[in-house]
Amino acid sequence: MSFFTKYIKKYYKLFFLAIFCITLEVTSDLMQPTIMSKLVDDGVANGRLDYVLKLGSIMFGIALFGAIAAVTRNVVATRVAQDFGAELREDLFKKIQRLDFENIDKFDRASLITRLTNDVSNVQQFTYGLMRFFVRAPLIGIGAIIMAIRMDFKLSLILITIVPIIVVIVSISLKMGYPLFNRVQKAIDKMNMVTREYLRGVRVVKAFNRFDYERERFDAVNSGLTDQSIRAMRVMSIFNPTVTIIVNIGVVLILWFGGVRINSGTLEVGKIIAFTNYMTQLLFSLMSLVMIFTYLVRAKTSLARIAQVFSESPTIKEDIKRVIEHDLSGDLEFKNVSFSYSGLKGEPVLRNISFHVGKGETLGIIGSTGSGKTSLVNLTARFYDVNEGCILLDGVDVRDIAINELRSKLSVVPQRSVLFSGTIKDNVRWGKEDATEEEIIEVCKISSAHEFISKFKDGYESRIGQSGTNLSGGQKQRLSIARALIKKPEILILDDSTSAVDTATEFQIRADLKEYAQGLTTVIIAQRITSVMDADEIIVLDEGEIVGLGKHEELMKQCDVYKDIYKSQVGSKTVAS
Repeated sequence: MSFFTKYIKKYYKLFFLAIFCITLEVTSDLMQPTIMSKLVDDGVANGRLDYVLKLGSIMFGIALFGAIAAVTRNVVATRVAQDFGAELREDLFKKIQRLDFENIDKFDRASLITRLTNDVSNVQQFTYGLMRFFVRAPLIGIGAIIMAIRMDFKLSLILITIVPIIVVIVSISLKMGYPLFNRVQKAIDKMNMVTREYLRGVRVVKAFNRFDYERERFDAVNSGLTDQSIRAMRVMSIFNPTVTIIVNIGVVLILWFGGVRINSGTLEVGKIIAFTNYMTQLLFSLMSLVMIFTYLVRAKTSLARIAQVFSESPTIKEDIKRVIEHDLSGDLEFKNVSFSYSGLKGEPVLRNISFHVGKGETLGIIGSTGSGKTSLVNLTARFYDVNEGCILLDGVDVRDIAINELRSKLSVVPQRSVLFSGTIKDNVRWGKEDATEEEIIEVCKISSAHEFISKFKDGYESRIGQSGTNLSGGQKQRLSIARALIKKPEILILDDSTSAVDTATEFQIRADLKEYAQGLTTVIIAQRITSVMDADEIIVLDEGEIVGLGKHEELMKQCDVYKDIYKSQVGSKTVAS
């Protein structure tokens, strides 16, 4: 967990300031019973009122000093814990942002959310408790034993005997608790996953009237979380009463043997009162220790889960020695590219792919679902690296181009349109932060979005709901196209980005795009054959391999797969003619 070193270096001074304040507070607490013993034995027993007032004033002063130290400790602890938690959460979020798709694929999305929220909170709470209770408890416990030994060694043997018993109990609780709380965190992951899936698919749930099914799914994971939490807390809850019973037995023994010695005249009443107070302090410190280890088990589990994310190294790496600046114009070439998502051992989704699309040309890619069309997009944008072969941009291997530079030259309209909460204007400006209103309107006209935007009451200032829930699928796709166009890239990749748009609107978008995109290299990935028929060159993919390459007329003569697609979508009569 080397990532934690950063926070230790940054916060150790304030941390030790809090520990120093705790030490002062504990010292004042430990002095009180001893002073009380003298006040009773030397003041009250002898009727010396002046002595009682003197020691009472000293006790008040010490209590006030301890209170000031406690307030300072609370302020410092709160500041450190909150700042540390915020920074850890932010660093974890940044780490997730830097990870590549292959890294993120190792984690469930709901699990990443849990690690960012619940797991960070557990570590933060432990850090806060460490500066408020966790250091104080052992100091009080050790201090109480030392003060008791100084006061009366024989009677302090009772305290000394109790401590190792408690240590054994705490060790057992730690050993049993860790795997249980690990299961609790995994149960939280499952509940978050089910909740996330339901919220994302709530329209489908309502459309199919599957409320009972979703309720059963949630009840199952919720019950699982409840059962795991009860199991963990049940085991941990055994230890608190056990510690309380053992300490109370110690109090009874002190009163018993102390009473015997008072009767024999070898012990004063004040010392019995002091010993009872020290025993009570020991009780609270031991109870706190049990609580400490409960928090420790949770924090340890959460820290291990956070460390898993920090330990991930991006699979897409830049070789600084190889990366140089390039003036990229948009000439794209695949050379014998093979790729599998799980590495060379996995089943390849692309095999021996080779093609070339020159600057300003349009390449159409068509194929059945699962043929590897979207994988070509992922490789072009270098979301993944090829297993074999190479991808060239203007004759330069994309691995020799800085990732930021490469992706600044590309605009990708993904298969699934993703919009963000905010206004329509804000979403379009994702492609270009300083875009003017005229530029926004221009690209929205090209993507046929301007018409429906103008009908909204607030126009381009209209608010978009989370994930664009207040827009239709076709409207979201048109806004996604506008967002890609405003970037003015060298290469535009449309990944089945008009599937939810009617044929007439798609034809209009293509016509406007052809005029706007002169000199722009365009890659159109589609399942509709009409979307790619006019392309300068068309690739036909089938099970990860190129089975056809050429213009529409050539493929109609040479490629059976292309003819079958055309026949199924346009009609057999047209083929025959």
